Amino acid sequence: MLTYIRTALTRRTAAGIFMLASATIATGAQAATYTMFRDPGCGCCTQWAAHAQKGLNAKVKVVNAVDMGAIKAKYQVPAALQSCHTAIVAGYVIEGHVPAADVARLIRTKPKGVRGLAVAGMPMGSPGMEQGDHRQPYKVIAFGPSGQKVFASYN
Repeated sequence: MLTYIRTALTRRTAAGIFMLASATIATGAQAATYTMFRDPGCGCCTQWAAHAQKGLNAKVKVVNAVDMGAIKAKYQVPAALQSCHTAIVAGYVIEGHVPAADVARLIRTKPKGVRGLAVAGMPMGSPGMEQGDHRQPYKVIAFGPSGQKVFASYN
């Protein structure tokens, strides 16, 4: 009988430790803070931040930056790929209205030679730029030391 009680207690303790560890890991992942730099006069940036928070299940810290050119230079965003805001997500640079699903795929796959993703300009229909049914085709470009390549296309 004593052996049965010890075995049952050991199993319950192990299960409790496992559940606590799992909860701690899940909470840590969800608690990750991503930082988005934006010009204080731009409204679509906060809409993209809301999209990213929901799609990535993470908090996006919004930082108003008067000199966005300095931010883009610091994070080496190619001039042709620049947009209105720059985010740092899990160590990657996310420039402009990149869909959260593409950011999640970048984080999951960790492609070599990629510093970040960008959607150049502000295409209508991209996350944060929704205008009813009006949509413009756009591409999500992966960029970094290996150059640039299409990561995703939206029509």
